[in-house]
Amino acid sequence: MWRRILLLALLAFLAGCGGEPKVAPLAAGASILAFGDSVTFGTGAATGEDYPTQLAAISGWQITNAGIPGDTAEAAKGRVRAAIEQSQPALVIVELGGNDFLRRRPENQVREDLRVILNEVRRAGIPVVLVAVPRFSLVGAVVGALPDAELYEQLAKEEKVPLVPKVFARILSDPALKADQIHPNAAGYRQLAEGIAERLREVGWLR
Repeated sequence: MWRRILLLALLAFLAGCGGEPKVAPLAAGASILAFGDSVTFGTGAATGEDYPTQLAAISGWQITNAGIPGDTAEAAKGRVRAAIEQSQPALVIVELGGNDFLRRRPENQVREDLRVILNEVRRAGIPVVLVAVPRFSLVGAVVGALPDAELYEQLAKEEKVPLVPKVFARILSDPALKADQIHPNAAGYRQLAEGIAERLREVGWLR
C-alpha cells in the first residue's frame, strides 16, 4: 500500500515539475513570422545581423522579418492579420512594447494591445511566443540592470503563451551588446537570437 502511495506522490511531483507541455518540433524550413518593431527589424546592426536572420541560421527555419521601426503595440494590431496571411507561419514570435513605453503609454493599455495581437494569432490557429521588453529607466541604465516590464509575465500567464524573459533586458543592461540605449548591436542581436532559441528548445519547437 505504501509503495502505491509513494508512486502516486512521485507522479504528482513530476507532473508539477514538468512546466509547459512539450510540443512537436518544427521541421527545418518551417515558415516563422517575427513580428515586432525596430528591434525585430534590426536597427543598430548591419543587414543580416538582425535577430530573425541569426535565429534562422540557428534553427534552419525560414523566418519572415515583419519588424517596423517605430511601431507600437497599439499600431501593430492593425497589421498582424495581413502579416499572418502573407507568411502563413507555423509559429509567430511577438516583440513589441518598447515604443509604447517611450511614448509613456500606461502599461495596462500596452498589455491589452498585446493581448489583441496574441489572440489574433491564435484565432488563426497558430502558436505564439512573446518576448519580454524592458521598460527603460535612468536608474536601471546607470546601474546596468534593466528589468522586464511586469506586464509581459502577467500577460503570458493570463494567455498561457510561452514567454522569453530577461534576455532583451540583459542585453540592454550591457554596453558591449547595444548600439544605443534601446537597440542591440550585432553581438546583442546574436544573444537575443540565442536566448529565443533556448526558450523555444525548452518548449519543444526547436530541437
